[in-house]
Amino acid sequence: MNKFARQSHQPADIGPLPDDIAEELSRLPTEVLSVDDAPSIAPPAPLTTDEVRTIVISLMLTMFLAALDQTIVATALPTIGRQFRDVSNLSWVITAYLLAGTAVAPVFGTLSDIYGRRAMIITSLSLFVAGSILCAVAPNMPMLILARGLQGLGGGGIMPVVQTVISDVVSPRERGQYQAYFSSVWMVGGILGPVIGGVFAEHLHWSMIFWINLPLAAAALALLLPKMGKIPAFHRKRKVDWFGGVLLMASAVVFMLVLTWGGTRYPWLSPTVIAMIGAAVALAVTFVWHARRADEPFLPLPLLSGTVAPYALTAGGCALGAMTGLTVQLPLYYESVYHLSASEAGLALIPLAAVSTCGAAIAGRTMARAKHYKRVAVVGTSWAALCGLGLTFSTLPLWALLVLMAAFALGLGTTFPVCVVSLQNSVARAQVGTITGAMNFFRSLMSSFTVAAFAAILLISLGADIPLAGEHHGAINAIPSADMMMAFRYVFGAAAAMMALASLCLILMEERPLAGPATAQPVDMAE
Repeated sequence: MNKFARQSHQPADIGPLPDDIAEELSRLPTEVLSVDDAPSIAPPAPLTTDEVRTIVISLMLTMFLAALDQTIVATALPTIGRQFRDVSNLSWVITAYLLAGTAVAPVFGTLSDIYGRRAMIITSLSLFVAGSILCAVAPNMPMLILARGLQGLGGGGIMPVVQTVISDVVSPRERGQYQAYFSSVWMVGGILGPVIGGVFAEHLHWSMIFWINLPLAAAALALLLPKMGKIPAFHRKRKVDWFGGVLLMASAVVFMLVLTWGGTRYPWLSPTVIAMIGAAVALAVTFVWHARRADEPFLPLPLLSGTVAPYALTAGGCALGAMTGLTVQLPLYYESVYHLSASEAGLALIPLAAVSTCGAAIAGRTMARAKHYKRVAVVGTSWAALCGLGLTFSTLPLWALLVLMAAFALGLGTTFPVCVVSLQNSVARAQVGTITGAMNFFRSLMSSFTVAAFAAILLISLGADIPLAGEHHGAINAIPSADMMMAFRYVFGAAAAMMALASLCLILMEERPLAGPATAQPVDMAE
């Protein structure tokens, strides 16, 4: 009996498959046939606490570089413009970085699934450092803009690769807790960027804002690379669909240019903007057509469907879009209604950025312990929507406005860890980088769209020309405070509507079980 039981577990030799069956099996996606493509689980060989701490610190330092260089140039732009005697193209120093970073986010995410995380983190940091050096030694404005584009290629790859490496290091249930660390780094980098840039430009030389990236990048690589060999590898070598990748990047760049130039450089109904919108749509349609026919498309469209991905992508995009749009437009509100200075208006943004990190920390810790982990984000986004309505229908003193804005940010912050982990938990291990890159791509597009939409709301409400990017100071005194308050009520209402949509998406999103210990504890980064 025992002998028979042992034999019954051995696979039978059925011989070669018929040609027709073999051909049909060969057409099936690799994901269907691969045993490794189960939903994300804890790494098979867990790293030690010290190794996880070292990896996380190095990834935080890497992300700090990307966050810092999105804002550090802003306060140094006047100094750069005076040296190069060119102020008309100054905005491109920032725009080139953002355009390049948005376009390559899905590229690096997908390539990390093909060639591995180590190769992509080295590539992204190398491009970032090379761009920083060229920016520091740029002899004129055109070269500086091109160098910033190269720097953006590296910076845009850092975010998705860092989030993908974290998915390889810790289980889904533990992963949400680390969102607070990375949210804090992003917040600190965004706040310190303008301060450091202004100090360097005023007291040293503007090129120092780029030279400082070299030792930081070297330190990040020195900490990370020795540990990369111990991180479980889940990438799968396959043919790269370069044509699909180029189509995706081209449509993103054209769409971003529409959002950047529309209503500022060109009227929204001008032939130039309409032609660019047509080009962006044509490129996007061509990409979808190609992706449906390619054997292994650059971005598999089925990844973006189902019961998790579309809802998580929309909810995360709405949350980040509302936060970015308010961050860009609120200084105008503070300066015109409450008569704050530019620096005071910048400080008044801290509650929005800082408290959202607390919301992310609360959601991350809840995910580590609760079975129904998405409820914290549903409650948080609903609370944020109510706070947005409070901002819409009430006139508050500054202190009360800041308190209500902090409450709004607390609910908004709960969205990020739930959406990130739910997306990564819904796909196979060999596709985590692809879905993470797509998430960052759509979030960037949503942020740019929201900034443009909020600006359009203000322009329509005020009937005045209010340029973006903080160049509005000359027009503030001509606008009555009452008119500005009324215009911003529509902005706050739009933010509340976005959070209500995020809450609805989270309610509809499937809540799949998270693998990992039920009472996971994060690594203490202070040790």
